[in-house]
Amino acid sequence: MQDKEPLTKTEAAYWLLRRDILNTKLRPGASLKLSALRDAYGVGWTPLREALSRLEAEKLVTAISNRGFAVAPVSRTELEDLMRARMVVELPLLLESIEKGGQAWESTVVTAHYRLSRCKIVPDAASEEMADEWDEKHTAFHAALLSAATSNWLLRFQGTISDQLRRHHRFLGLAPTQRAAAGLTIGYETAVAALRDAMAIEHHTELMEAALDRDIERARALMTEHIGYTLQVYVRSEDEDGEREPLKLRSGA
Repeated sequence: MQDKEPLTKTEAAYWLLRRDILNTKLRPGASLKLSALRDAYGVGWTPLREALSRLEAEKLVTAISNRGFAVAPVSRTELEDLMRARMVVELPLLLESIEKGGQAWESTVVTAHYRLSRCKIVPDAASEEMADEWDEKHTAFHAALLSAATSNWLLRFQGTISDQLRRHHRFLGLAPTQRAAAGLTIGYETAVAALRDAMAIEHHTELMEAALDRDIERARALMTEHIGYTLQVYVRSEDEDGEREPLKLRSGA
């Protein structure tokens, strides 16, 4: 929750719900019944409705005719769209950051990478606390890479995309283990391997080194590859045979 004083009841409800949606404590597609939310968060009907309407505008919540609200679902189509949007917005920010970043930017990137490298997480046995820490450090690393960019609008769009992708990342990180717990073990090892590969520090190290070396073309190629890892996790989690081709992203344009 943002550190604002004092928060109105609507703002408090908004930040609490938003937090639990982003970390998937409120699962994608879950029904958001006002009576249950009121009991869980200790907030009245009006603040809850106003908060949910605000979250609907951010595409984190969907309104269902005559049935109230639900957490926005996670889907392959949505993930592909978000990844394309990330390519359009984040690549220019990264390249601008590489061109303009000075010693302070370099130090910020190196520090963020070190903190991410110290975050140990086992993809097939991660606790909520471990997942929270990795999310925080991973987001901070990518923010550091972009921190020398100056386009406020692109940075604002990037923040919105990052929040949406965080839900997908968190959901996908839990999917293989949950499927196995439900007895759906076919494809489990493949899905976990894809998740482990996506979270590997080596990819982030290569990206950091390309950025610090001011190697624009290598940074562009590595970021394009990096963005594609999330879809591979989704494909391996959802496809029992694991043979479907991942989305091909273009680094140009």
